[in-house]
Amino acid sequence: ILVVIEIISLFIQPVALAVRLTANITAGHLLMHLIGNATLVLSTINFPTASLIFILLVLLTILEIAVTLIQAYVFTLLVSLYLHDNT
Repeated sequence: ILVVIEIISLFIQPVALAVRLTANITAGHLLMHLIGNATLVLSTINFPTASLIFILLVLLTILEIAVTLIQAYVFTLLVSLYLHDNT
């Protein structure tokens, strides 16, 4: 039974890594999409508020770039750890 648990663990690790990466990417893109749409809608109604939200969108883009770099590092680290454990 221990062999079965180990085999399941080996198959679950890449799936968990993929789900984690997909969720982080999707959350960031969804947030940027929503704030971008709010900027477009408010640009016709209230330009000063729209410009403040646009600044927020630019800052969020910088944050997304930082998160992307961290995600790439974590992804690479976990893949190398998983491969090291399995060889």
